[in-house]
Amino acid sequence: MNEVKVVVAHSERATLRVGDVFLKVDTDQARIDVEIEAMALAPVPTPRILWREPPVLAIAAVPGTALGRLGEPPSASPAAWAAAGAALRKLHDAPLPPWPGRAGRDPDELAADLDDECEWLVTHGVLPADLVTRNRRVAEAALRPRPPAFTHGDLQIAHVFTDGDEITGIIDWSEAGRGDALYDLATLTLGHENHLADVLTGYGTDADPDAIRGWWSLRSLLGIRWLIDHGFDPFAPGCEVDVLRSRM
Repeated sequence: MNEVKVVVAHSERATLRVGDVFLKVDTDQARIDVEIEAMALAPVPTPRILWREPPVLAIAAVPGTALGRLGEPPSASPAAWAAAGAALRKLHDAPLPPWPGRAGRDPDELAADLDDECEWLVTHGVLPADLVTRNRRVAEAALRPRPPAFTHGDLQIAHVFTDGDEITGIIDWSEAGRGDALYDLATLTLGHENHLADVLTGYGTDADPDAIRGWWSLRSLLGIRWLIDHGFDPFAPGCEVDVLRSRM
């Protein structure tokens, strides 16, 4: 009998694996709608949808293994990272979806949220003020309007699957939509900045590295409180706090 494995679970949603089937449980049906439509539109390999019965979406496992995981040394080859960059370029060059995504938030709105999170991190003693201040300055490079692209919106390395040096599938499209292409590049390389050059080999050299570094700081500063509140550890080796420390 196949075991039930909890892949991820928090108060907003949960993903379970039973054999070669993933069951995504999400009370926000609009998020599931986005995921289904984005997978249909994306010009890159995506999971096969098996069935949907709200609040559950069942999808088939994609072949291969994840490119890596945040906080762990990745075993994927430079060529696999380059293939991920090439897949991203194909996605970003595709026709825009008709809805905004996580990567498409207004820069002024992001700046206001960032200031609130920076104040919270310092006031509550989560991080030292100099670390927060330095990364707040680095984040400025990401707070600029950019032409929208078809973005994944949550392109963690655990969401990109490879077999050898080929991309076999990209999963978890619930945050997809119009947005800043550099957000995807930054999310993919968060905590693995030594592979940014490999990714850009496949993606192309017109991406702004300073803006990508800005997104590393911005994404980490914005995410720490949420991670703590939902039972995750941003202080784990190689994770968000280490990303911020690397900017010093």
